[in-house]
Amino acid sequence: QVQLVESGGGLVQAGGSLRLSCAASGRTFSISTMGWFRQAPGQEREFVARINWRGGTTYYQDSVKGRFTVSRDNAKNTVYLQMNSLKLEDTAVYYCAAVELGYGQYRYWGQGTQVTVSS
Repeated sequence: QVQLVESGGGLVQAGGSLRLSCAASGRTFSISTMGWFRQAPGQEREFVARINWRGGTTYYQDSVKGRFTVSRDNAKNTVYLQMNSLKLEDTAVYYCAAVELGYGQYRYWGQGTQVTVSS
């Protein structure tokens, strides 16, 4: 089992920045990929970004490219999502998730952290 706990959400004005953290515990050695997702009210959950746990390769949804940066600190078993130039449409609950080695899907999910961007 892997446990994920997000933090760092909050209220920010448009154009501002926030950094989300996702701390992993448990069988962290079994993680291959960590991802960030978000879900806005009345909308389906969508992919935001991901990072390879070992190699550090990253991938982003087009709408956040150039504004968001995903990174990891393996020593701390923590993944970060630095969000700059925030827009109203970035308002959502943000979730981190982990893919376990040998599985093709995100198996573990955090509880989510609210990000609200105001005008």
